[in-house]
Amino acid sequence: MKIAIKNRAVCAILVWATGLFYSGFALAAIPIQHWTQPGGARVYLIESPAIAMVDVQVDMDGGSRRVAADQAGLAGVTAALLSKGVAARNGAPALDENALGEAWADLGAQFGVSAGSDRFSFSLRSLTEPDLLERAVQLAARQIAEPAFPDAVWQRDRQRLLAQLKESYTRPAYLAARAFSEAVYRNHPYGHEVSEATLGRIGVADMRAFHAGYISACNARVSIVGALTRAQADALVKGLLARLPTSDCAAVPPLPPVPEVAALEAARLIRIPFDSAQAHVLLGQPGYKRDDPDFFALTLGNYVLGGGGFVSRLTEEVREKRGLSYSVSSYFSPGRHAGAFTLGLQTRPDQAAQATEVARQVLARFVADGPSEAELQAARDNLIGGFPLLIDSNRKLLGNLSNIAWNDLPLDYLDSWTARIAKVSVADVRAAFARKLQPEKMVTVILGAAPNATP
Repeated sequence: MKIAIKNRAVCAILVWATGLFYSGFALAAIPIQHWTQPGGARVYLIESPAIAMVDVQVDMDGGSRRVAADQAGLAGVTAALLSKGVAARNGAPALDENALGEAWADLGAQFGVSAGSDRFSFSLRSLTEPDLLERAVQLAARQIAEPAFPDAVWQRDRQRLLAQLKESYTRPAYLAARAFSEAVYRNHPYGHEVSEATLGRIGVADMRAFHAGYISACNARVSIVGALTRAQADALVKGLLARLPTSDCAAVPPLPPVPEVAALEAARLIRIPFDSAQAHVLLGQPGYKRDDPDFFALTLGNYVLGGGGFVSRLTEEVREKRGLSYSVSSYFSPGRHAGAFTLGLQTRPDQAAQATEVARQVLARFVADGPSEAELQAARDNLIGGFPLLIDSNRKLLGNLSNIAWNDLPLDYLDSWTARIAKVSVADVRAAFARKLQPEKMVTVILGAAPNATP
């Protein structure tokens, strides 16, 4: 039996390697099914029967925004240790990290755990052949609910993380980004940064408490794309969450609210001395939440401003006309809270002041006047033309589906995406940017500029 499973696992790897995940939904309607299980999990399904595989993502409200500042990094290290072994429970033997890796390799399946700012996520990819999928679900259920949290492994990994952290302090881009994040978010959890001190305060007991507090069926949103019917998908989710403690979700108190990111009250300049060949410049402020109705206008507008690469205004003014930077860009990072708007560039240290001033002027003009009709139409054409590439594989579909599930977006979000982009006007972009950005109140971080360079 094990030889047979390994042979099928090899077939699965070959399928992944040849990229046979093309979705027939790229140019057609994408029906999304949604239901809530009696155990509390909210399930979202896109049936994709062309290939006998399934991709699953389980998201829970347990990202770094749920962690106190003095233990920054707890969500991430908890996710990392979930892959380092499972405990012996209910007659099933314990598995260390090596045995766990071999078990997944034997199945030809992939399982991952990650923690972001907002959510704690589990991912599973497997063939849908019944015996393989059943074993994959059982193993994933153990890893989700019964992690071993081996202290010896944590002590080893903590030393590795400390070494990586010290090495990161030698990288100018990391230092600039860290200072920018702390200044934009201030006391909000989005701005909490991992340090030697916070890693030193984290023990496996803290990881167990974090796991017990946030990993539950009531807290789960499950996104599925693959060759499964609704009934099969429902059974899969029940199996994945079967080992978690059962509870009446109606009686479970909601998680405490996380405060919103506060707006900046005044401009701030942060200068960081650093001996580097390039000065790193970052400008920005808190932006908007992912469910904001201005999302489409801001997406289109930012493409014109700095998200469109060589066709953006920032590139034209900073790079093409003045040669002040090889690359310059802008982007929004919306989440459950107002993620940062960031404008970034690198330039010669003696040009940092000039490049910063030019970028600031371009930004201020754009917020005041918005794009031209020609610029906006070019952005519309590019985004609408590129939309099929955003959903041309099961994995990309899963990313979009989990985005819909996590942010409570409408189920026809993908079907209506191009139409909503097409409807955005110049006035819409100008109004959205005026509501969201205040160039006169932004944080500016300049790392590695010449000592006399003052914007």
